[in-house]
Amino acid sequence: MDIKQLNKTELQIMKYLWILKKGFMKDIVEQFPEPKPAYTTISTLLKRMCDKDYIGFERLGRDKQYYPVLKKNDYFSKQVNGMITHFFNDSKAQFASFFTKNADLSMKEMQELQELLQEKINNKKT
Repeated sequence: MDIKQLNKTELQIMKYLWILKKGFMKDIVEQFPEPKPAYTTISTLLKRMCDKDYIGFERLGRDKQYYPVLKKNDYFSKQVNGMITHFFNDSKAQFASFFTKNADLSMKEMQELQELLQEKINNKKT
């Protein structure tokens, strides 16, 4: 599947579906804050997202129950890897350096990162 960047509303719909697992259009619209988007807008986006195979649906009577086909981890991995390629010369180390220097990480978050890195190093050694 060719995963392209979702626009703001498409991403919001995906986030709601990743949480809901399955939902009718009314369930999705209810998730939006006020002022809620028009049903016609959401209907158009749902059709486009089905055409792109990002979501699927099951017909239940006259209604469609939508579910995510695109996995959250797959989407975000693709986006982060694209950012690393375009902004950090395809260097994950440059990205990690930028992130740790520019993110306001708490001591707990830095320790968690250190533990993750150590675990990754240990796994590479074996």
